[in-house]
Amino acid sequence: MKNTIRVARAEQRITQQELANATGVSRQTINAIESGKFVPSTVLALKIAHTFQKPVEEIFQLEEED
Repeated sequence: MKNTIRVARAEQRITQQELANATGVSRQTINAIESGKFVPSTVLALKIAHTFQKPVEEIFQLEEED
């Protein structure tokens, strides 16, 4: 699964820690999601999208091998 969290964070000028605080997870979790090492739960994906005020499909995209 691909994601555009890093880009969305840059657009809104927020750190991984600020996003983690807003979504109730650790900074390490945000880092793992950004780097593709961890696939978030549906609830967490929705919280992240809500934080950026974007549809979840704009933040997360399935790759062909998914």
